[in-house]
Amino acid sequence: MGSVLMKNRIVQLFESKKEGILSIFYTAGFPTVDDTVPIAVALAKAGVDMIEIGIPFSDPIADGPIIQQSNKQAIEGGMRVAVLLEQVAHVRKQTSIPIVLMGYLNPVLQYGMERFCQQASRAGVDGVILPDMPMAEYLQRYRELFRANGLLNAFLISPTTSELRIRAIDSVTEGFIYAVSASSTTGTRHQFEAEQIAYFERLRALGLSNPYLIGFGISNAQTLATACRYAAGAIVGSSFIQHLAAQGVDSAAIQQFVHDLRQPAP
Repeated sequence: MGSVLMKNRIVQLFESKKEGILSIFYTAGFPTVDDTVPIAVALAKAGVDMIEIGIPFSDPIADGPIIQQSNKQAIEGGMRVAVLLEQVAHVRKQTSIPIVLMGYLNPVLQYGMERFCQQASRAGVDGVILPDMPMAEYLQRYRELFRANGLLNAFLISPTTSELRIRAIDSVTEGFIYAVSASSTTGTRHQFEAEQIAYFERLRALGLSNPYLIGFGISNAQTLATACRYAAGAIVGSSFIQHLAAQGVDSAAIQQFVHDLRQPAP
């Protein structure tokens, strides 16, 4: 791994903390275009380990209705890639928390991949997740660009991903792997099904060289604790966006949301 990536905040996080990592996802520009920065700052103050900021897209195919609606509202409110990158720069002035941008390939390609990587790096982004970017395309066209800008790329795996592909992803990963808990869209669940637990056990038995975080369906202390038993940590998205829709961008309420997630599961 290059010296630039060795200094990456995501790398440092996973080196210093081997379990119980909590990453929170929210959509940039939701509830309003001006909320991206205060939400990030509030999450950092609440003790979240990493934040994932969604790049709004008009057709978020992997996302359930909650995140889809947040995308629609953010776009209608004026959120764009350029605006988000400016906002991340403001976040970075206030916190050293690892920041991941998650979105779909089309808006990034329209913006320009090289331009995106350069500006994301300057703004203080540490990693990128583009679920619909083929691994072969990343390796052939973009890996060196990401590395040159100190950005990590995280790939997704799911219960239907073959062991061969999981090991291929593990071999080219330089940060963490995003383990989707179910072969469905995002959304909140109160507990995991037996087949999901069996999938987590299969992942753990593979002895992967990179850490992985479990996402999709993490909504409360119970699902978070279960995910953390099998992975380095978990990603919470839909339930936090529901919280923002109900409570607004209130720092104390955000801190309470994170506190409740980290309570010992009943």
